[in-house]
Amino acid sequence: MPKTTGWWRTKAGLTRLQVVVGIVLLGLLSGALGAGIVSGLRPASTASGCDTVKVAGDALPAVVTVLVSGSGESGSGSGAIIESDGLILTNDHVIAAAVTSGTIEVRLNNGEQVTADLVGTDPVTDLAVLRIDRDSLPTLQLAPRETLRVGQPVVALGAPLGLSGTVTSGIVSALDRNVPIPKSTGGTTVLAGAIQTDASINLGNSGGPLVTCAGLLIGVNTAISTVPNSDGSSGGGSVGIGFAVPAATARRIVDQLVATGRATHPWIGASTAEIDQSTADRFGTQAGLFVQEVTAGGPAADAGLRAGDVITSVQGTSATSVGLAWLLVSADVGDEVAVQYVRDDTVHQATLTLAEHP
Repeated sequence: MPKTTGWWRTKAGLTRLQVVVGIVLLGLLSGALGAGIVSGLRPASTASGCDTVKVAGDALPAVVTVLVSGSGESGSGSGAIIESDGLILTNDHVIAAAVTSGTIEVRLNNGEQVTADLVGTDPVTDLAVLRIDRDSLPTLQLAPRETLRVGQPVVALGAPLGLSGTVTSGIVSALDRNVPIPKSTGGTTVLAGAIQTDASINLGNSGGPLVTCAGLLIGVNTAISTVPNSDGSSGGGSVGIGFAVPAATARRIVDQLVATGRATHPWIGASTAEIDQSTADRFGTQAGLFVQEVTAGGPAADAGLRAGDVITSVQGTSATSVGLAWLLVSADVGDEVAVQYVRDDTVHQATLTLAEHP
């Protein structure tokens, strides 16, 4: 598991904050943790109008620690039991090292540790589903239709820094954030419509639940922003800006993974590389997405695009890797997408009909 490549810097001009994929689970158990870091954890507190003691008591029995080893790496994250027969929701990047070979174990809230099977994983939404051989387990209810309000109190549960059963509280800081993060399989994806919270989330909280004061599971804690160190390297723990995959996304992906073992997402049928404006100016070309390869019979090929074209806009917006990633997370198979591209200094228009990724 990568220890430093999980850190990803946001584009210049968006402040010097850095988005950290999943709280970089993967380096959790690879080094010593200083006592000063551990003592800095913020304990659960009673938020205004929210009985966090009751929330913790009700929710913690359904919260697990996920322990992974494989490909010469080991790490840990968090998860939530969402069905009493042992179905567990977590992050893709938490279990990524064990997808092809390795082991996944789950530590229940009572301390029991059991082997888990991988039901399915989806790097695009950074979600994964596990199953353990247990019955009549306590659960958290996914609440995809719960109405959220900015400012309402919420509670995060999980195993930051490997400390199982940790509870922190905060508020919904913002809604519908689109947060670019690296995918475990390479490239970039976007946490579309993410919930932003100031509840303290740190290394190891990845995959753990974000719940309302009624104990409803409204999000899967996935990423945080950090302030870089003076040398520009990635900073440390929580600065009060965390992001959770919303329950509506989680419900859709869980249902697909349980039914078929895979999640479906649209595809344009081409591989692209971004040309930013400075590079375009330097080489006298167009800024946008350079088409490296087009798949025969795919949406791009059917729309007339070829390798060597430069896509300059998608749906009327300047074409970027992050923008395309967001489109492929938020759009549906069959949607029509208007693109503008340049070939031999001539501007062309085309409409791509998104197909299911093979």
